[in-house]
Amino acid sequence: MNIDTHKTYTVEEAKRALERYCAYQERCHKEVQDKLRGMRMIPDAIDAVIVHLLDHNFLNEERFAKAYVRGKFKFKHWGRNRLTLELKRRQISRFNIQIGLKELDALDYYGTFDALAARRCEAIKESNTYKKRKKLADYLLYRGWESPMVYDKIKELIP
Repeated sequence: MNIDTHKTYTVEEAKRALERYCAYQERCHKEVQDKLRGMRMIPDAIDAVIVHLLDHNFLNEERFAKAYVRGKFKFKHWGRNRLTLELKRRQISRFNIQIGLKELDALDYYGTFDALAARRCEAIKESNTYKKRKKLADYLLYRGWESPMVYDKIKELIP
């Protein structure tokens, strides 16, 4: 008995499926293209579905960039560098990345950074000052906070 385990989709079925996919949460073009490739759609069908999603406002890169920045900053406490890198990885245009980063309130940004650095500094159980500074720097830099901010904060927290 030979059963095909891969379902094939018509363009209309793919449109409906991707409408639900995009309505669930904001998506970028790359995620939608990957999803359609996973559904084994041909390039012409992929283009047709993406045009449909754009026309009906299911897909909007500016809206995605704003939502992504707000979400990752609020829940993961990522800094501008990490947010920019992750958006570039998703092939978001430089223009939309700049619009997305404008979602960050300056007071909120620095307040979150100060709280995150202080909390992490307390959590690092290291007696060697050099190693403690290195661990804190690595932690903050990995999360995408700007180098000058990180090193100034380390001097302040670990004299």
